[in-house]
Amino acid sequence: MFYRPKDGHGLPHNPFNAIVTPRPIGWISTEDKAGNRNLAPYSFFNAVAYVPPQVMFSSTGVKSDQNGTKDSVANIRETEEFCVNIVQYAMKDQMNASSQTFKKEDDEFLKAGIEALPCDTIKGFRVCGAPAGLECKMTQIIKLPGEANFVVFGEVTGIHMRDDCLVDGMFDIRKFRPLARLGYRDYSVVDNIFSLNRPDD
Repeated sequence: MFYRPKDGHGLPHNPFNAIVTPRPIGWISTEDKAGNRNLAPYSFFNAVAYVPPQVMFSSTGVKSDQNGTKDSVANIRETEEFCVNIVQYAMKDQMNASSQTFKKEDDEFLKAGIEALPCDTIKGFRVCGAPAGLECKMTQIIKLPGEANFVVFGEVTGIHMRDDCLVDGMFDIRKFRPLARLGYRDYSVVDNIFSLNRPDD
């Protein structure tokens, strides 16, 4: 099968998300200038550079009470700060609960029953119990083609790692089983790993 996205795929559901998988989930926590907290998962998320460490996530939707975007992007525009919380399998239900559309004044930490901890290098909060949290200073927001597509880049200014996830000096993902986004309404979990040495190692 071949199709041009502009012409449509003719399938019951869009296959694009199912093709680009698995995707890590960035559970983005932000605050607006008034101190209203927000927490939302984004599967268009990844690390993009080592030195300095940098990450990105993109938002592709609109809320009626925000100006052409969602709460996360609107808050980052105001404060230029955000935190990426890494999602473990055990927190899948809380993550899913925080994806519900709430009013911009509503606190997803409270709505989803998630304890919040203050960040160290930025003003906002992070998810208590998350395997890792990346505190970030926004470097740029880029408008992409499409009605409400924005990509947010940030430099990581502080890194939290849960102590039990450190094994022999390495961050061991088997200790928390990362959740990954697939297509449609599907998810996966990392249960095992294997190593490959590069030819020039």
